[in-house]
Amino acid sequence: MNVPVIEQARIQAQVLVPLVKALQAELGEERANALVRKALGDHYRKFGEKWWKSQGARDLGEKMAAAFEGFAAAAALDYDVLKKDSQSFEANVTGCRFAEFYKKIGASELGFLLVCSSDFAMTEGFGDPVQLARTQTIMQGATHCDFRYRLEKA
Repeated sequence: MNVPVIEQARIQAQVLVPLVKALQAELGEERANALVRKALGDHYRKFGEKWWKSQGARDLGEKMAAAFEGFAAAAALDYDVLKKDSQSFEANVTGCRFAEFYKKIGASELGFLLVCSSDFAMTEGFGDPVQLARTQTIMQGATHCDFRYRLEKA
């Protein structure tokens, strides 16, 4: 069964949002969020590693373009590709249904924790040479998310 990522996020939110809120009430927001980031980070690093290996010999630009197509499925994202080559991939996300969903349920701060934070952990799974820089997100109130992937030279 191939469920779009946006639908997976909506389904997961039904369990994760109340769970994280309960953890925050019991442990405090900082401690609870750190535990959630660690647990989900481990999951997304493994996912990133598996996905990266499945992409074969394609270059960074091609791999990241494929990743964005997957995350944008079911009209989940509007984005503009600024640069795509063997050493880099740059895109601005200008519309995000993940952010709209989390805002609608009154949990934008948890949307960042549960969705946006996974981007860096997943990139870690790609391996050391791949680096992600992102300075802002729609989920946190910016006009766009700025994704900048590049290969680090050894």
